[in-house]
Amino acid sequence: MILRRKTKEIKIGNICIGGNNPILIQSMAKTKTADSEKTIRQIKELENIGCEIVRLAVKDNPDATALRIIKRRVNIPIVADIHFDWRLAIKAIDSGVDKIRLNPGNIYKKDQIREIAKAAKLNHIPIRVGVNSGSLRNQQSTAKSQQSQADNMVKSALNYIKILERFKFYEIVV
Repeated sequence: MILRRKTKEIKIGNICIGGNNPILIQSMAKTKTADSEKTIRQIKELENIGCEIVRLAVKDNPDATALRIIKRRVNIPIVADIHFDWRLAIKAIDSGVDKIRLNPGNIYKKDQIREIAKAAKLNHIPIRVGVNSGSLRNQQSTAKSQQSQADNMVKSALNYIKILERFKFYEIVV
């Protein structure tokens, strides 16, 4: 038997994660999201082999625009992985995605985070705080050891969560 940490239940589209829900299989499409036909084919292939949530890179406006088309034609929840431009997060939310992923290292201005949180809350869309070494800004990025880099990534995620919570946003996945 595996002991699981007690976590909050979060709704993503028509499924829930956390709480007592089973652990779900998530993958990421390796297509250019703007190529909606190719992306839809890949999502359906993933779904056929058991994928239950799929993440799509949203790097520009054509990617964000394609989300509405893709969302209508697939059955599993779509997570928009937002790259650098906070306005893409708003556009993804307006397109009907089921969750967005933000990286604290590339969307960090509080007024932009506030606008994203407001849109996500209004549309009942959770936000995943996804950290990696790119999440570390300024002095944090010069970590001397892997352990200090890992510690700084944790700090980065926790600081981002505090910002979201200051804006009364609590549907957060880490």
